[in-house]
Amino acid sequence: MAERIGSVVIEDVQPSVDGGRHAVKREVGDEVVVSADVFKEGHDVLVAVARWRQVSPARAHTEWHESPMRAVGNDRYEGAFPVHVNGRYAFTVEAWPDLFATWTEELQRKLEVGRDVASELLEGAVLLEETAAHAPASSADSLRFREVAALLKKGNTPQAIAAALDPGLRAAASRHPDRSLASIAEGEREIWVDRVRACFSAWYEFFPRSTASDGRTHGTFKTAEKFLPYVQSLGFDVVYLPPIHPIGRTARKGKNNSLSARPEDPGSPWAIGSREGGHKSVNPELGTLEDFRRFVQAAAALGTEVALDLAFQCSPDHPYVREHPEWFLHRPDGTIKTAENPPKRYEDIVNFDWLGPAHESLWKELKSVVLHWIDQGVRIFRVDNPHTKPLPFWKWLIGEIHEEHPEVIFLSEAFTRPKVMKHLAKIGFSQSYTYFTWRNFKHEIQAYLEEITQPPVADYFRGNLWPNTPDILPEALQLGGRPAFKIRVALAATLSSSYGIYSGYESCENAPLTPGKEEYLDSEKYQLVARDFDRPGNIRGYIASLNRIRLENPALQLYRNLRFFVAHNDRVIFYGKQTPDRTNTILVAVSLDPFAPQEAVLEIPLAGLGVAEDEVYQVHELLSDRRMLWQGPTARVTLTPEDPVAIWAVLRFRKSEINFDYYD
Repeated sequence: MAERIGSVVIEDVQPSVDGGRHAVKREVGDEVVVSADVFKEGHDVLVAVARWRQVSPARAHTEWHESPMRAVGNDRYEGAFPVHVNGRYAFTVEAWPDLFATWTEELQRKLEVGRDVASELLEGAVLLEETAAHAPASSADSLRFREVAALLKKGNTPQAIAAALDPGLRAAASRHPDRSLASIAEGEREIWVDRVRACFSAWYEFFPRSTASDGRTHGTFKTAEKFLPYVQSLGFDVVYLPPIHPIGRTARKGKNNSLSARPEDPGSPWAIGSREGGHKSVNPELGTLEDFRRFVQAAAALGTEVALDLAFQCSPDHPYVREHPEWFLHRPDGTIKTAENPPKRYEDIVNFDWLGPAHESLWKELKSVVLHWIDQGVRIFRVDNPHTKPLPFWKWLIGEIHEEHPEVIFLSEAFTRPKVMKHLAKIGFSQSYTYFTWRNFKHEIQAYLEEITQPPVADYFRGNLWPNTPDILPEALQLGGRPAFKIRVALAATLSSSYGIYSGYESCENAPLTPGKEEYLDSEKYQLVARDFDRPGNIRGYIASLNRIRLENPALQLYRNLRFFVAHNDRVIFYGKQTPDRTNTILVAVSLDPFAPQEAVLEIPLAGLGVAEDEVYQVHELLSDRRMLWQGPTARVTLTPEDPVAIWAVLRFRKSEINFDYYD
């Protein structure tokens, strides 16, 4: 005899990236919220569960686990499960009709209108006997089901009705469902769970060769090691180094990107490779590989990780050019075309033939480059211009590395078209540079940050906000002076959970090569630079305070919890962050005007804070260490060019009622 089949429909399973084609990103310790549309014909009571398991690394436990889902309205169900291990997870949704619960609800409705239910009680008896078959034979549940079934068979009595409608019986029956009628969502979804630093990090970029400090003597890993306590004093936990490899001589760039280099000019670190070696070697002027390993260890002792620039390109002098000409695309005259990113041209760099006949051996070699630096202790890579290399290569490379080293973090330096940036994130990049650098006005900051910190984009994309880089000195910093530097770093540090600055930011360096250009004058990309970090007007203490505030407030360590609120002044932006357990709440107001004071009336999210309109509550302004009492739905703030930012921790509230999602 043919068995019955199920008919539950499961649709729109979330979170999902491109219908499950790519993995959703989360961090160790996260709770993954799963939702789906679950329905079937008729009026059956349905049960849904989220099913999940860890599938990588290979040593992971692979058995399925289940978490219940609850109905949240309009045939939508929602549940959650925790992820505690760095690696890959799979999840899906399964649902089935709860036959006995459906029967009890129908029985109740019939009784309410005076129907005779003798036949229905017999049906209930059969259901309970079938349910007993799904329970352990000698269990208390199984015995109870059979006892009630026998009672129901005796006819329509008050005792039978009371037993049938007992909530405890219904709950027990739900524990032993007939899952042969279940449906499972089509296709498993994947979640890539990163370690926490992929979400929460503060980056400081510097050139080791400039750490001798006088602008004439080439720095080394040993002098860079002495610089680490300074970086730690600012509160940064990632130090990012531009390429540390030998630099080519052919077409070496001189000062300010000059095509004519002097003998003493060190060249651009991105022109990788010379007779001293290539991507697996270090520039002899910086020291030895052992010196680099010691530098990494010294950073780790201070609680800091080293991020290394991964720039897959070559100087014409790179050993690869001589040893593997098949890895490069040659012109008809036999020459190799130099790199270009119009209008920029890089005469000192040649690119690989990424998709040519020898691409398999090329890709294998480049993977070995990453593994080589992992062996030296590096677990974070800032990837140079990934959008100029084939996307399938990055999907392959990151997947290969993560199978062996799931802890590795890849930051995409791709200031390019939005869809390309987003696709790089989808195929595996842990973090990405963003357009924040050029978002200066209130409406565009809010619109852009809402886009990248909320689903669906935030399910795969983590924005790392940089107010400046060695390539980019934005107009806002050129013209706004010290107040602009305060504004932009505070925005970066509080809008996102990850941000970075390039060395010299704390000294408010803002001299452009020419007015209107984003290139630095006397750029460190082409020469050694001497810096006085104690010079008047520096904002070292301010940056250190921002990083301390981030470290002390868990709400600022999360990425997907940003919410914007109303400030009645277009030059003041107002937003907040909150932890899922609602124990840490931060409100931030920032003036976007570096030239003049700005006042604003702020609409306080009282309902989200669990504060009554007439209640007095306390806030702690963290930059000035001032406490104050607020009352009512608004607060007034005055921000000046000297003090353009206010960061408040809300100290008094009813925890059970706090909910920023009220404002979604």
